[in-house]
Amino acid sequence: MTVDDGTPDPVLVEQIRTSIVRGGLIVAGSATRESVAALAEDALDEGRHILSTDDRHRVVTAVVDATLGLGPLEPLLRDPDVTEVMVNGPARVWVERAGRIQPVETRFADSDHLLHVIDRILAPLGRRLDEASPMVDARLADGSRVNAVVPPLSIDGPVLTVRRFPAERLGADDLVRLGAMTDEMRHALEAAVRARRNILVTGGTGSGKTTTLAALCAAIAPDERVITIEDAAELRLPLQHVVRLEARPPGVEGRGAIPIRALVRNALRMRPDRIIVGEVRGGEALDMISALTTGHEGSLSTLHASSPREALRRLVTLALMGDLELPWRAVADQVASAVDLVVHQARDASGARRTVELAQVVRGADGPEARRLCRWRADGGGRFVWAPEAAEWRRGLVAR
Repeated sequence: MTVDDGTPDPVLVEQIRTSIVRGGLIVAGSATRESVAALAEDALDEGRHILSTDDRHRVVTAVVDATLGLGPLEPLLRDPDVTEVMVNGPARVWVERAGRIQPVETRFADSDHLLHVIDRILAPLGRRLDEASPMVDARLADGSRVNAVVPPLSIDGPVLTVRRFPAERLGADDLVRLGAMTDEMRHALEAAVRARRNILVTGGTGSGKTTTLAALCAAIAPDERVITIEDAAELRLPLQHVVRLEARPPGVEGRGAIPIRALVRNALRMRPDRIIVGEVRGGEALDMISALTTGHEGSLSTLHASSPREALRRLVTLALMGDLELPWRAVADQVASAVDLVVHQARDASGARRTVELAQVVRGADGPEARRLCRWRADGGGRFVWAPEAAEWRRGLVAR
């Protein structure tokens, strides 16, 4: 049985999966796709389901995916063109392809079925999701980022978001080829990395911050010791000497959390040449700024912001969230000293992601200021425009 669009009936698939699992017909950890497929074929025969050859194959494949994988999500996760999967309850699934969001016919049998899939994602990570802890961030084995929210926080049933990353990350050459930056811009940014400038990559959600950050890190010398710190480990840097640290949430009993801030402090004791913080979003901003102004130059991070100017304001605000009672002016001065360059990302209406502005951070009368070096102008077919001050800035990279 399939629904009108040819998609296997999720209720039938879940019934067969449940009968196989509850019947003890497979041994956990040793089942193969072939063995589960054979059991699904037997279940269809026993149930006397009348299906065409194609529909039967779809149902069997769906049962295998549901038993050994993530059920209805598996075909979407196998599609290399899908960069994000958004499940808004059991009957509403959307995906992002080529920067465009569109609905798909994928369905779950019910909310319990969707919760079962979420549990399969979280179980290997030792994480849980229930009324006491109704929101969680996690990642799949391939590095894809996962966020799940369940009732009572989500009104219309469980919500699951999976942000996928390509098997092969885009490098700086790829970003130039795709028009995300020019060759001139790439050389300038690579020179800034080699000159050990502290760089903040900013932008909105899905604007390409992580991709650009990883591409810039490729310019780091291979003999430098790099420590990456993330909420959910997703950075895969093309470097030899990399130590990856990942924050840990509270356990089932509500204890044992290791926040990013603690990891930043610990990284300072690990003899880093560079510290890469996947995203600054809290009080760890103060520890990172302190590190950047006490000898750990050449570090990089990302930050959600709508412009370089707003990024600097937000960084000051986040630093003030630390547990030290510091005056605003002292923190603002530290930010002005710590950050050298802001690389701002954006995604346009067509879904294209690009670097839309480079800004040098200078000390102003009211704290850190962003002095524009280069920006994207959409008029006339789109082009990058360099400011006159950029020539002096680039000469400084070579002279350093």
